[in-house]
Amino acid sequence: MKILITGICGFTGNTFARTFQEFNSRVELCGIDNLLRAGSEQNRARLKAAGVRFFHGDVRCPSDLDVLPNVQWVIDAAANASVLAGVSGDSSSRQLMEHNSVGTINLLEYCKRTSAGLILLSTSRVYSIAPLVSLPLTIENQAYCPQLDSCSVVGLSSEGIAENFSTTPPLSLYGATKLASEILALEYGEAFSLPVWINRCGVLAGAGQFGQPDQGIFAFWINSYLRRQPLRYIGFDGQGHQVRDCLHPRDVAELVWKQMQSPDRQVEHVQNVSGGAGSAMSLAQLSAWCATRFGKHSVGRDSGSRRYDIPWIVLDPARAKRQWDWRPTVMVEQILEEIAQHAQAHPEWLEISGCA
Repeated sequence: MKILITGICGFTGNTFARTFQEFNSRVELCGIDNLLRAGSEQNRARLKAAGVRFFHGDVRCPSDLDVLPNVQWVIDAAANASVLAGVSGDSSSRQLMEHNSVGTINLLEYCKRTSAGLILLSTSRVYSIAPLVSLPLTIENQAYCPQLDSCSVVGLSSEGIAENFSTTPPLSLYGATKLASEILALEYGEAFSLPVWINRCGVLAGAGQFGQPDQGIFAFWINSYLRRQPLRYIGFDGQGHQVRDCLHPRDVAELVWKQMQSPDRQVEHVQNVSGGAGSAMSLAQLSAWCATRFGKHSVGRDSGSRRYDIPWIVLDPARAKRQWDWRPTVMVEQILEEIAQHAQAHPEWLEISGCA
């Protein structure tokens, strides 16, 4: 099997490449990356040593895709993955649209030309902000918890948010680009008979993730806590009760591998991929884990709100489990410990990630 991974020098793309080689040593892998993100150069040498063919290029530029070899599958792991992208001042809204939407169009044209299938990594942020911020919440064990007996929302249960939860805007500019990419991918798949799978991922986390607070929050928090760097709970009650689920990209790679083996399976093409309620954790709970692991460190409080902040997002992965007999195997405690050991072994990691 021949596979192209975009964003291959990122945390997720690099993990996918290594995992696929473990599944089948004869798989032919190539990847493209623009190396713009701090830390991405670190993975380039590892890929070369593993025999992965690397192309330095940008999915926003069609001519950069012209030199790529024909493959059977494209895995799109290249994106500006920050919910604040386009509005925070670190990147422009046009850059965001070019990275996430135009890049998807270029990849779809490549797939059309080469008859390759596409697996798109999407996000929990395609779900509507309004019903999420208006959920009645209680605080249990230092974490927000929806009061389901006080509300009735389509697509919401004790297991989390299902795929039929509203995707009506506002979503954030980032969320809008990912939802638009999903729609385009499905339409290209239908129009040109291309296999397409779309995986809406929870928060990906693990050792070697670049620790940016708006993207790799678990890695950023653990690395910063270990080094006694300033940390703050931002928004809501300023107590760190906001909740996210987390998932190791190795588990996503296992699902993607199954999807590539079954291009014609007659099931829903969009699924949530998440550790679910069992992997959900608040920042306050993460701090408590860090305190036990590293000793106590003071965390500041800022109750001021930020654009697009949501107090609770947990994806329900029941569809992926039902359709693919898939289960996460790396539990949240393992993920945190893996990050902690990596943080202790790499004291320069925040500098490498561009956070210091």
